Amino acid sequence: MKVYYGLDEFNKGEKIVATIGTFDGVHIGHEKLLKNLVAHGKSCQAESLLLTFFPHPRMVLFPESNDLKLLNSQDEKIELLSNLGIDHLIIEPFTREFSRLTSTEFVRDVLINTIGIHRLVIGYDHHFGRNREGSFRSLSELSSLYNFELEEIGAKVLDDINISSTKIRKALTDGNIDIANEYLSYNFQISGTVIEGNKLGRTIGFPTANIKPIDKYKLIPGLGVYAVRVTVNKTILFGMLNVGNRPTVENTENTTIEVHIFDFNDDIYEQQISIEFVKRIRDEKKFENTAELQGQLDLDEINCRAIFD
Repeated sequence: MKVYYGLDEFNKGEKIVATIGTFDGVHIGHEKLLKNLVAHGKSCQAESLLLTFFPHPRMVLFPESNDLKLLNSQDEKIELLSNLGIDHLIIEPFTREFSRLTSTEFVRDVLINTIGIHRLVIGYDHHFGRNREGSFRSLSELSSLYNFELEEIGAKVLDDINISSTKIRKALTDGNIDIANEYLSYNFQISGTVIEGNKLGRTIGFPTANIKPIDKYKLIPGLGVYAVRVTVNKTILFGMLNVGNRPTVENTENTTIEVHIFDFNDDIYEQQISIEFVKRIRDEKKFENTAELQGQLDLDEINCRAIFD
């Protein structure tokens, strides 16, 4: 998959099947659409292309009232999309000026004159252009005018629920990691740098790596204890992770991410590690003392190891 950081880097194709959207999460609904796109491209000897945007449009259009957190960092999204067989990925910087393009200008100037689409595949209830004025109906009219094919892919439904990035964000915020992972079709993950902590964990037999997420826009799951898979220097390890405010020892207002890696004692300060959230074990709790905390951590480890065993 070739990656272009802007429309100006892309040379107009001879036969392109394309789709557009933010595709945050690259969830099972997105996979359904993108697999259709790739399959159609192969069947008609065309190249597949995805046009996406960064920053997320809501971050640009509503900067003061927007607290949107994303399911994927840009690097994570690129890796997930590369596994789906797409030929071209254009990441267009989203600006207020770009947002002012009308639906007709977007189709004419971007899709036709810049990309050169042969066929456009869009998701269910897709809107685009200034004030989201463009819809499937307007695209149908424009497809006749500019001579391109058009297809709408229905929403992916699971347990009578339409899958969406918004619903996955809600599940993660609520700590419903099982639901989020099912909708994503992979384990939600966070990459971060190991930083100095207060080292309390090692005094009670549970040394932890304190994680500072690399991407400031990355969503952090709800408070609680999770069984996690940890990648350190390309080695996959297992552990338990706490997202919380340290109510027993500090009760800080800042959310911390601390992972205890099983059977691991290496110094990894300042290193980057990746964490996959496998299962939520319990809510965060406040304990009367460190002895009570240690007893709970012993139980947490037993429960987490049982999941991986």
